[in-house]
Amino acid sequence: MGSGKRSLIAAAVTVVCAVTVLGAPGTAFASPGPTPNSSSSPSSSSSSATTSPDLTPAPSTDLEAVREKLDALYHDAAVATDAYNAAEEASKKQSAELVELAKKIVEGQQKLDELKDRAGAAARSQYRTGGLPDEAQLMLSDDPSEFLDGAGRVLQGHRATKGLIGELTRTQEDLEQYSQDASAQWQKLETNRKAKATAQKKIEKQIAAAEKLESQLAEKEKERLAQLQEQAAQKAQTAWLDTGILDEIKGKASVQGKQAIEYATAQIGKPYEWGAEGPGSFDCSGLTSEAWKSAGQAMPRTSQEQWKQLPHVAVADMRPGDLIIYFDDASHVALYVGDGSIIHAPRPGRTVTLAGAGTMPILGVVRPDA
Repeated sequence: MGSGKRSLIAAAVTVVCAVTVLGAPGTAFASPGPTPNSSSSPSSSSSSATTSPDLTPAPSTDLEAVREKLDALYHDAAVATDAYNAAEEASKKQSAELVELAKKIVEGQQKLDELKDRAGAAARSQYRTGGLPDEAQLMLSDDPSEFLDGAGRVLQGHRATKGLIGELTRTQEDLEQYSQDASAQWQKLETNRKAKATAQKKIEKQIAAAEKLESQLAEKEKERLAQLQEQAAQKAQTAWLDTGILDEIKGKASVQGKQAIEYATAQIGKPYEWGAEGPGSFDCSGLTSEAWKSAGQAMPRTSQEQWKQLPHVAVADMRPGDLIIYFDDASHVALYVGDGSIIHAPRPGRTVTLAGAGTMPILGVVRPDA
């Protein structure tokens, strides 16, 4: 094996190893769904919470303001989680493509070496005949039968030489293209690695701020805060049901929809963790994507991509198994299970749970098996 071949194979192995490291998912986490806020939308308060969250504990008489701050912080963490999940999915795809390109580079170099060996053998053969090409030897022949045989060999030699040169050229061009593609994929992988790191920092910052804010409350204030959160959810659900929407929703679950619901139901009680897709913990889109994967239906990983790519249906036309997308920025998703209820992974500190479908602002509904 030549030194060039050894170095290329070594380089390809290095690429594969590096891709494995860069493509490996970071600490598993995911997409929190904030407690509904009936008095203000999360998008309107998220920018200030992102830049410089106010962590001054509110007096016990102003726990509603604390609830709103927490909603904003967890909402921003949810948006950043979607960005993290999207970057991680792209990194996985790019890593796989880089590995395949590395294999093609090694195989291409092996083929090129073989072609060069064939060309070298042809050159050595010509040297052994005195350096005269087949055409010259043919013209010097006095035997008619040898002349005819030689003419056939010359024609075959021309074709073989032309084919060898063409194959060498194509192989070299393929190797150059593989190298360019690998370089481009490497740049994309590095870009997504940075995007993941940025999103992770933002997620951790927002969650840490929310936890700090809650830790500054006295036990009685925490209890009162939990009551306020529950009351806000009940108020939003009641308002949604009062529209008479359940009288319009009459769809029946499909076979796959039932399977997705069975999977999601079995996860109730498991903790929320951003970036997680199970089996021990989930984020909101990790739960919905895995539920439908269990039913044999592949789908996008993030709530925003689920909203963008899956077929939309009217809320009045939804059926159990459909996905409800929440908030204007599609930062949360849940699985509709019927009777005005959803199963979802809410946010950090919570578990997969059954809740009212109207407890958060509904953006729309998508159907994975449309």
